Amino acid sequence: MLDLVKYVSYATIGMALSVSVSQASERVFNLGALATPEEVAGWDIDVRPDGLGAPVGSGNAYDGEEVYLDRCAACHGDFGEGVDAWPVLAGGAGTLDSHDPVKTTGSYWPYASTMYDYIYRAMPFGEAQSLSHDETYQVVAYLLYMNDIIDDEYEVSHENIGSIEMPNQNGFVLPDPRPDVQITDANPCMSNCMVPTQIIGKARDIGVTPEGE
Repeated sequence: MLDLVKYVSYATIGMALSVSVSQASERVFNLGALATPEEVAGWDIDVRPDGLGAPVGSGNAYDGEEVYLDRCAACHGDFGEGVDAWPVLAGGAGTLDSHDPVKTTGSYWPYASTMYDYIYRAMPFGEAQSLSHDETYQVVAYLLYMNDIIDDEYEVSHENIGSIEMPNQNGFVLPDPRPDVQITDANPCMSNCMVPTQIIGKARDIGVTPEGE
């Protein structure tokens, strides 16, 4: 009897889903319809740090200069120096540990593939995704060239963008400076961790402990 009830329940759910999907195409804007492979491909544009997902294409700094001057320089300056409050894109080496760090694509960004992903996805401002794949590679190459990471003839492509070594590639993994953290050979202590403790103040001394505690 229970199996029969379960079968009827599953059948009812299946019919409801079938009706829901079939009616979705009749709704305004096709809401509720399953995305087609072509529609999914239009959104699946992320590029991983190792370059996986980078679309087929290539570009060098020589060609990228023209694209940059035409599509990017109005905000970021002819040499990546930034205009008004728009971000600086070049320089900044050795400033990250200072009181006035200059975070650029050369001094801060850890992966060249991140540059491609962001530029293709969001730039130029107000005209996002108007650059072709090759134009995006060209702009990335020009920015890398301005930051002395590649030369002007280096061809940046989907095949090598994940292997380009950036100056700050290892700058996002630093030793934890807290004194109560024990790390040996990059393996944190997980049990029986003996950490020397020094009491430097008491809550009662500054009047935050309730009376009688």
